[in-house]
Amino acid sequence: MVIELLMSHASVRDYEEKELDRDTVGRLVRAGQHAASSHFVQAYTVIHVTDPAKRKALAELSKNPKQFLGAGAVLIFCMDFRRLQKAAELHGEAINFSNAEALLVGVTDTALFAQNVAVAAESEGYGICYIGGVRNAPQEISELLSLPDGVAPMYGMTIGIPAVRHEVKPRLPLEAVLHENEYDERKYDELLPEYDRTMRDYYASRSANTKEDDWTSSMARFLHNPRRVYMKDFLEKRGFRFE
Repeated sequence: MVIELLMSHASVRDYEEKELDRDTVGRLVRAGQHAASSHFVQAYTVIHVTDPAKRKALAELSKNPKQFLGAGAVLIFCMDFRRLQKAAELHGEAINFSNAEALLVGVTDTALFAQNVAVAAESEGYGICYIGGVRNAPQEISELLSLPDGVAPMYGMTIGIPAVRHEVKPRLPLEAVLHENEYDERKYDELLPEYDRTMRDYYASRSANTKEDDWTSSMARFLHNPRRVYMKDFLEKRGFRFE
């Protein structure tokens, strides 16, 4: 049952006009808190944005108006070391989270937490969509949400009752991501063209937004140039200095 739920995920971008109440959001977030956490630091925070003016600003800053203005709930997931600073201060201590390992711990903790929230929401019949566009304007969004140093927005998530459900997008073949004992890149020469054929068929036949494309060419375009190159400077200003 759980595996079937996980394999049925498809991003939802069209929601019915019904807000999720605070109790529902709290229940989903509580489920998220039970994700694994490196050394139990729980280096995450989520902002539930209910203020219409803030939602409108998020829509503009992230370039995702349809998502933020139409969802039943809007969550902003943040990597958070400020709470850990406060914990250390209770004992007259200071912490150092400026190294690359702390950054990896914070990003991983936040991702696991968010994914638990997503699975919890989908288990109750809601639809969700991650919004990486939060990183289009991380400084402005940090100011909008009063995020202190040591806290950085990673992504948003919209949740709601789906008005439209889309087909599940085919994932890479299992053999492309599952290696045994050692990494074997030779199999990509056969597996990737096969996957391209699968994706071309999917894009051509899906119920909405049909197009002619495949996976390898779209990834080549997507990763041809560095994206959001300002993120390093932004994170350093927040205290994450990659030392």
